Amino acid sequence: MILPRLLAVLLAIVLLMTQPVQAGVRLLRDADIEYALGQLAAPVLSAAGLSPSHVKIILIDDNTLNAFVIDSQHMFIHSGLLMKLDRAAQLQAVMAHEAAHIANGHITRRMTNMRSARSAAGLGLALAAAAAAATGNARAGLGIAAGTQGSALRLFLSHTRAEEAAADASSVRYMSRAGLDASGAVEVQELFIGQEALSISRQDPYMLSHPLSRDRFRALQGLVAAAPAGKRDATADYWFARAKGKLTAFKRAPAWTLRRLKESPSQDIALMREAVAYHRQSNLKKALAAIDGALAVRPRDPFLMELKGQILLESRQFKAAVAVYSNAAKLAPREPLILGGLGRAQLAAGNPRGALQALEAARGRDSSDSRVLRDLSVTYAKLGQPGLASAATAERYALEGRLKDAAIHAKRAIDQLPRGSAAWQRAQDVLSAAKQAERR
Repeated sequence: MILPRLLAVLLAIVLLMTQPVQAGVRLLRDADIEYALGQLAAPVLSAAGLSPSHVKIILIDDNTLNAFVIDSQHMFIHSGLLMKLDRAAQLQAVMAHEAAHIANGHITRRMTNMRSARSAAGLGLALAAAAAAATGNARAGLGIAAGTQGSALRLFLSHTRAEEAAADASSVRYMSRAGLDASGAVEVQELFIGQEALSISRQDPYMLSHPLSRDRFRALQGLVAAAPAGKRDATADYWFARAKGKLTAFKRAPAWTLRRLKESPSQDIALMREAVAYHRQSNLKKALAAIDGALAVRPRDPFLMELKGQILLESRQFKAAVAVYSNAAKLAPREPLILGGLGRAQLAAGNPRGALQALEAARGRDSSDSRVLRDLSVTYAKLGQPGLASAATAERYALEGRLKDAAIHAKRAIDQLPRGSAAWQRAQDVLSAAKQAERR
């Protein structure tokens, strides 16, 4: 499955509440950005008594402003919020607030409220919800999710003002405990002042899940004023600038990025952004010159190597891409997104056996990338293993909300695979999900 069952269901809840009319919602997976977000979150998570290694920060590809948690292991941030914020302390204040919802037990209480929906949802709903989140096929997935669970879905995201006030107080305490500048919390809330007077359709999703009042805002100002002054964290500043710089380079027009290279706080970030911009303009020579310049500054950076591998792979320089991805994987052997890229490059270069090893390793560490399932199905087919190819295809279609197609391939897999094997069991799960969806 692309996400644990309950996580998938609850993510569907968030999408229903914050994206009621938008069909294209998907996760934005990038190893470099996720690492940067993890570095930013680590001090506030530790200050909250949470393990940084157990809470994953995931970006949602959405230009609106929002952030939320739906269990104790995942924190979601909209790309629009990251692009809107100006400095690391602001994003860390958002993370501290969301961490407070976990540490204060708000998620646990709301999960208790969701028990009936959880038991009624089943695997089919989980797969459909995950598809809505991860592939952009929100209408298909949420069409299932919006059935009998409608009222429970709305209940889950209804933060109370008391919870928000408690999370504010805790977040300022975490920021202070970590030695960070808590004034970022006030600066973030200033973005939403006045939105409570707007119609719901015009409010940023953050306002729907984090109700803001003038009293709450004034209380937050008082908390921050009483907190000790934090110190500037150069490491946090770097990773914030790197995550935002890479994100904007891919999301904004290349000309916009090239005009603003001098605004980058360090040479390697400027060169990374330049490489992305020229790659998007299909200028391979300039893109490679820029990324090689960044690697000259940080020669053992696996994420810059991954970007070079991506540029080469998407420019159809397959053998060169394999070599670069291999170096990146040696430096970050447990990074699933890099392993997935290596497998993709090996498959494109005509080495399915090498691709299989990398892709299965990637899937074993993170099953939330449907691209890996797609590449695995092709690899299995090339290696003469049609049953495994059908099983991988069935899972991918299920994750995309295409449960009828998933059922066809699941049946093929079940007929060809050894009974009781892991792949056979996964195919059975997909077939069960498809049948549940059909009954709804």
